[in-house]
Amino acid sequence: MSGKVPSRAILFPVSLVAAVVFIAVGSVVVTGRPAEVLFDHPSKHFPYPLTIQNIMHVVFFIGLGELFARWRSGVLEEGHVGQRYLPEDEQTVLTARDLGPIRLRVAREHSREHGILPSLIDLSILQFLASKSVDQTATVMNSSLELIAHRVDMRYGIVRFIAWLVPTLGFIGTVYALGASLSEAGSSTGDLNIKEVAKTLGVGFDCTMVALAQSAILVFLMQLIQEKEETAVNLAGDYTLRNLINRLYQG
Repeated sequence: MSGKVPSRAILFPVSLVAAVVFIAVGSVVVTGRPAEVLFDHPSKHFPYPLTIQNIMHVVFFIGLGELFARWRSGVLEEGHVGQRYLPEDEQTVLTARDLGPIRLRVAREHSREHGILPSLIDLSILQFLASKSVDQTATVMNSSLELIAHRVDMRYGIVRFIAWLVPTLGFIGTVYALGASLSEAGSSTGDLNIKEVAKTLGVGFDCTMVALAQSAILVFLMQLIQEKEETAVNLAGDYTLRNLINRLYQG
């Protein structure tokens, strides 16, 4: 199949550039209260653009980059099912002599990290040729599917961490704003400026609100994309079972 999953070495700088562009354009286009909510602009406590909200935007875009890679992987893995690597009619039976050409085709369609279906077919053929046992081939295929499913789940570790990190940064911003407000109130020698204290508190709560919204978006997208990848794993297992394992003839 054509196409590939972009690597982290490519996605990370692209995500950083996208975040910087978003912050730069937003800082110019968005004004007033929305600018305070999204970017803490103009910022009273941080040299702009080094605000907690903007740090959250950078982390959020890195998470989106990771999810794009996983989505791309799911699309490519599902595409393998339509490549007709195996006979799909109701009559064909496969013997050891028929498996060589099939293996030659699928061997170049997978790598260590990608190509679930062709790798399953390749592994199953090798096992059958070595053992001449359909039962052992089915057992090896099931074990391989479990390992693949576990590997797919592990690939979402960074996204889960980012989905946790974003609201944590938001809470840090809120705590900082509370501390800054108390500091202003405690150091005031004259009349306390209630408006400034309230504004500082508002920025802190805005920080948490933006963080929770970003975390919700990441978790929602992660659920959809992980379901797509897991569906690809299930389709690969079902396709291999129906069109290879069930057609093998030991005689």
